[in-house]
Amino acid sequence: MYIAITRQQLGNNFRGSVRDFVNYLEKENEGKAPGEQEHYFNQEENHIDVERVIAEIDANTAKLKKHEPKFYSLVVSPSQRELEHIGNDPQKLRQYTREVMKTYAASFYRDRQVTVGDIRYFAKLERERTYSEKDREVKENQAFASKILELQNRTRAIHEGREQGDVAKLREQIQALEKEAPHQLQGKRIVPGMAKKGHQSHIHIIVSRMDATNTHSLSPGSKFRTSETILHGVKVKQGFDRDKFYRAAEKTFDRQFGYRRNFVETYHARNLLDKDPKRFFTALLGLPHNERQAAKLLLFKAGINIPNIPVNKAQLAYKALMQLKRGIGKALESGSIGI
Repeated sequence: MYIAITRQQLGNNFRGSVRDFVNYLEKENEGKAPGEQEHYFNQEENHIDVERVIAEIDANTAKLKKHEPKFYSLVVSPSQRELEHIGNDPQKLRQYTREVMKTYAASFYRDRQVTVGDIRYFAKLERERTYSEKDREVKENQAFASKILELQNRTRAIHEGREQGDVAKLREQIQALEKEAPHQLQGKRIVPGMAKKGHQSHIHIIVSRMDATNTHSLSPGSKFRTSETILHGVKVKQGFDRDKFYRAAEKTFDRQFGYRRNFVETYHARNLLDKDPKRFFTALLGLPHNERQAAKLLLFKAGINIPNIPVNKAQLAYKALMQLKRGIGKALESGSIGI
């Protein structure tokens, strides 16, 4: 399970409307009949109109300064393994989203408990994902892409009379490179913008910075995890505990759908990889045989081959660890492993 939280994207000036972001999320609805389109939903309602989403988020900005984000975006991305477990069922994903937003509210550190009723949000299911420059397949195809571009530029120069050469031969070289690229999809070289195969369902959530009453700020971007400050002579609790949120969201999925999560799929493993790679690999190699083999298979599918490194920490080669960490880190970034 991969969950990302990002603030409104407008540089240092956040006075703009949510409309552009909402319009961007409408891309999968283009060209579809009304009955086939995905609508926004919240904790209680389905089939929420786009204009209502824009109006309510834009109006819920009391007391916010121009340099403060007016809304945040959450992306909830189950792995293909998790999606297969629930049959890629859109209704189950909506149910899960509503549970996730309960854990989101509970992760705020305030003087009183924050509940999902205090949160103003709208969510939307998307079924497709496309390759980007971050994906391993695109990166490993890049050397071929560069050579192809160079040959295409030479072909264009010959057509325009700026160079001399054999266009037919250059085209043959381009075709050969297209076929030699290591990552293909339906006989074509994988490039940015190409739709990914398999289950790719995920949820986009727009969350207002202000609470549902438009009186209190609830920022998940706070640099304070759980802290206290003095405001007008009174001690006030503040912050948002992202670790608590991510762990709870993961456990919610497992409990709700009876999912048995492998070690490498856990938020704990990702944290361990970031902060102490030696402990990560010691934990990985110390798993029971069946779980370790399943973990290695998941990593192998993401393009990472785990060598037979001894479990003893003293015998772990630092250089090998760093190379593996970079490989796994790239897979995590691109969503190849659903943590």
